Amino acid sequence: MDRNQETLEKGSFGKLLLTLCVPAIVIMLVTVIYNMADIFFIGRTKNEDMIAAVSLCSPMFSILSGLGTLFGSGGCTAVSLALGRGDRERVRKISALCFYGSLALGAVFLAAVLAFLSPVCRVLGADEATLGFTRDYLRVIALGAPVILFSNVYMNLIRADGAARASMMANLAGTFTNIALDPVFILLFHMGVTGAAIATVLGNTVSAAVILRHCLKSPACWSFRLRDVTFKREVALPVVTLGLPMAFSTILMSVSHMFSNNLMMDYGSAAMSAQSVAGKINMLISMTAMGLCIGMQPAISYNYARGNSDRTGQIVKKTAVTCVAVGSILTAACFLFRDRLILAFIDSENVLELGRFMLTASLVMGPFYGLYQLCATYLQSTGKAGYATFASLLNKGIIFLPVLFILHAAFGLHGIACTAPVTDALSLVAAFLLCRLAERKDTAERAQPELRQ
Repeated sequence: MDRNQETLEKGSFGKLLLTLCVPAIVIMLVTVIYNMADIFFIGRTKNEDMIAAVSLCSPMFSILSGLGTLFGSGGCTAVSLALGRGDRERVRKISALCFYGSLALGAVFLAAVLAFLSPVCRVLGADEATLGFTRDYLRVIALGAPVILFSNVYMNLIRADGAARASMMANLAGTFTNIALDPVFILLFHMGVTGAAIATVLGNTVSAAVILRHCLKSPACWSFRLRDVTFKREVALPVVTLGLPMAFSTILMSVSHMFSNNLMMDYGSAAMSAQSVAGKINMLISMTAMGLCIGMQPAISYNYARGNSDRTGQIVKKTAVTCVAVGSILTAACFLFRDRLILAFIDSENVLELGRFMLTASLVMGPFYGLYQLCATYLQSTGKAGYATFASLLNKGIIFLPVLFILHAAFGLHGIACTAPVTDALSLVAAFLLCRLAERKDTAERAQPELRQ
């Protein structure tokens, strides 16, 4: 048993937080900064149409991330379960499948977007004022899709054996590259949204290079050989089924945001910009919660696979308490400094007035969002792909879309702003019930052998 696996099986909760969650949280917060960078520097131009265009493209970027999650999240869970059983040969086959799968999906995304660029921009909600900017940004992102997918997939994959620090360093390197290049391309070279997209792709390229270097230093575990790629049921099926929950969730969330953005554009670019800024600020809470839960995922999967139900339960309970505590602190901070945070992105009274309400509404579920994320992570980590998929679909579409249209019809712009917290509250209740159902099913399955004896 190596040091990383010993930590997963025997390390204290505090040690798990430090070795798994802190790096994952750093990655998520860096992702927040990464997402904020484009909006922040484009905001220096005081062009609301540019900000709106980047926001309109975010669902397509989320779809790209969702495709990566299929192999990244699914591969991470499958590798964690394989390591728990000591099957390193399967780990190599899984990693090879994820490598070539990410490149293939990236190529398909590139071809599809470039072939239908203008229609896609219209579907995203672009109007005459934002269409050109939307096309410019999305074109560059599509060209970088294969590299973006590889970096996202393997940043998740290498966490499976406890190498969270390597994943964190790759993310930091890419994000700092993006942040450093944003002002150069956007403000110095006056490239606007095109410059922002180029900086994003180059940042992901740096992350990919750091990850590749790490994996090549550990050839006993990771493989990039084409001959190791297999579509056998025991290798491919766990990756796909375990990755589908978060992939479906992310892609459905993108579709939901397309509907939301189209409705929001009826109120103008200022409203779209305010929603974008409020969403970026709220990411400080949601991404921190996600970092806590995703960071703890390898420990949950590893101990569950080894049949250590007591340790698995203790990890889940302590993670829940931590999520609520951290979420409450961040929610309070975002609420107290909401005006300063909004004005940091764009100095506009119109955006400030709209953004103040939108941010306040989004913070309502801040302390408890981590509990929903933990429920989804638990279902996925324990191999309950069907339950996990259903929980994700509830939050990102099945509940979100009806709530969106009902609240918009009743309250207009304010209804759109309240859709997310209402959806999160209903989804948390449903996800908790699914976890209880899955737990009872596990208990019943463990009791059956004892009854037969």
